Amino acid sequence: MNDIISNPSHYTEGRTYEPRKVIEDWDLDFYLGNALKYISRAGRKNDAIEDLQKAKQYIDFEIEKLSGDQNA
Repeated sequence: MNDIISNPSHYTEGRTYEPRKVIEDWDLDFYLGNALKYISRAGRKNDAIEDLQKAKQYIDFEIEKLSGDQNA
């Protein structure tokens, strides 16, 4: 059964580990956690390209943060 709130199939179906568990175990921050989330669901919920563009955007946010870019 698909529980869209606590066990959404676009993250869990056919998988051993849920992205939220990986994010927690790897102690990822908001930006990297979101990037991992969008990569893991690419093509499973929305269009794969859209999900990968979202992941890329969050990686860019992380790079800006680490670079100290104040104009981000």
